[in-house]
Amino acid sequence: MKELRADIERTGLDTLTGRKAPRARVLLIAGRPGSGRTALAEELVRQVARRYPDGVLRTRLAEPDGTPVPVERAARDLLTALDLPAPAGADEDELAATLREALADRRALILLDDATGADQVDALLPDTPECLLVAVSAGPLTGIADVRPCTLGGLDTKSALDLLTRYTGSVRITVDPRAAEALVEICQGQPAALILAGGWLAARPQAAVSDLAKQLHAESDEGTPLSRVFGLVHAGLPAPAARVLRLLSLAPAGLADPHTAAALAGCSMSAARTALDDLTALGLLRAVDSPLPQYEVPAALHPLLRAAAEAHERPAELQLARARMFERTVRLLQSCRAVTEPDNPQAREKLQGTPRGLRFPTPAAAAEWLTARRPALLAAARAAVADGELDTLARRLMSQLVRAMVAHFGTQEAAPDLYGVHRLVLDVAERRDLPREKAAALLNLADVDARTGRTAEALARYRAALDAGRAAHDPYATGRAMESVGGAHLELGDYERAADWYGRALAQRLARDERADAARLYGRIATAHTYAGRYGEAQRAWRAAAAGHRKNGDVAAHARALSELARVQEYAGRPEESLRTCEESLEWARRAEDTRLQAAVRLRLADTLDRLGDPTAARLHRGEAGRLLEEAAQNGPGTGGPDPLSAGTQP
Repeated sequence: MKELRADIERTGLDTLTGRKAPRARVLLIAGRPGSGRTALAEELVRQVARRYPDGVLRTRLAEPDGTPVPVERAARDLLTALDLPAPAGADEDELAATLREALADRRALILLDDATGADQVDALLPDTPECLLVAVSAGPLTGIADVRPCTLGGLDTKSALDLLTRYTGSVRITVDPRAAEALVEICQGQPAALILAGGWLAARPQAAVSDLAKQLHAESDEGTPLSRVFGLVHAGLPAPAARVLRLLSLAPAGLADPHTAAALAGCSMSAARTALDDLTALGLLRAVDSPLPQYEVPAALHPLLRAAAEAHERPAELQLARARMFERTVRLLQSCRAVTEPDNPQAREKLQGTPRGLRFPTPAAAAEWLTARRPALLAAARAAVADGELDTLARRLMSQLVRAMVAHFGTQEAAPDLYGVHRLVLDVAERRDLPREKAAALLNLADVDARTGRTAEALARYRAALDAGRAAHDPYATGRAMESVGGAHLELGDYERAADWYGRALAQRLARDERADAARLYGRIATAHTYAGRYGEAQRAWRAAAAGHRKNGDVAAHARALSELARVQEYAGRPEESLRTCEESLEWARRAEDTRLQAAVRLRLADTLDRLGDPTAARLHRGEAGRLLEEAAQNGPGTGGPDPLSAGTQP
């Protein structure tokens, strides 16, 4: 700790050469899993956190099984910790740049645990010397300049005995110091091994330290000290607890709660909770600081648990346990969403048919669970897709996850997570050759791309969705894709192609007698012609849209279409016709009792009257429009439907 704190103040190479440090100082704590590297990093962060008023940011750069975490996901987690939006679908370069920009004027401390390589750390390194980055890794980070690793070996004997004393009490250590020192030597001073040894002794108050040392001496010399102590501890567990422990190697992201443990082991919730608490007392699990009971499998133990599961459980049993866990997660997500729809008879019926243990008492309780379990739920979706043998369950899981997140957080807030889920859906659809699901996933991904300004990427996905929709003979996906292709071309300024694709979508709607959608598409075609300056075609299309809305009985849409027709007539240099059309639009807006639309049409009338040289009438219409807008504001937001000024002009 003294060495690390001194390293913070150490003069760097840039300062020695007279240059200002361009990036944050990096402190590296290196050591094998189980060496106490993360505990040391957390203690360092606790001691120096007050120097960094903008807070401490944490993320892990490796999965429990050692798989590197993509930089994109790590950067997104850090931006979320800063309460900053992370654009959905952004790549790792964009997210890393956004993170560096966010930290440019901050003084923050960043802890990156389980870094697997220098490229991960370098991508997340702030460009300001006011920040400090603490990285935890198994070895040196070659490629990052001016980093001196603080390498951890085993604890010294005194510190190791102090660690044992926390579990055993001082008496057993004092009465047989040589046995205690021998135990420390067998464990090679590794904190993880000593914690398991201490937990084993704490669970057996009558056992002497020498008893444990003798048993470990009798063990084979193969393996690490941690694996030898773990083998002894695992062998001494009751069979149900040992099975729960082994199956926790399947817990997504190494995070488990009583539901996960109960599903994996096929036992009751109370038995699972008792087993989790007992395993935590033995040092085999760590309790997570969370509003709900959650437990974490230590990263050092994960490969040992996986090996034990493969040795003691048949492959079919492991697959069944994994399926039970995913099925329980699906039902919890169904309940999580259903509790938000108390007025929906189907949701209420489904909720009543759910076992009491899987229900949430209130929407707030469901949202709390969804928030607390979010990392594990997203990891479960990734694991289900990666499994490859449970694709039906994976599709159900992702479907329910999307619905639950939209119900509780809204589409906009949940978009970054949903983008990742839709990509997983696409993976399964392509693997299983499911064109309908592929089309849906591509449309969802393209919609997010379009909303975030990646129009070219959105266009490519809309075209791919069109091909998938045709292969699936899905008229909804096909029509939606054609219309979206037109919208993308409109956004890119290619108005001729936009009108062409809108026309193709219109032909399909007319063939299927979908009159409301056909009328709406006439308006989109008119918009494309208007942007292109082809006012004659735009007027014909708006007249067709108005006629379609009138036949469908949509009075407000009919009035809006007439208002847009009047705008195009004015662009075409026909103010008298525009005035007559505006007056007709105002009459239909009155029939629709749409206050905001009436105000918008009156403002358009006022502009037209000004051009025709009648300022007095124009002032009257503007005054009446102001009164109507004030009345609409008093009646509450959203009075009169969507903004009529933009109706029909959006791509």
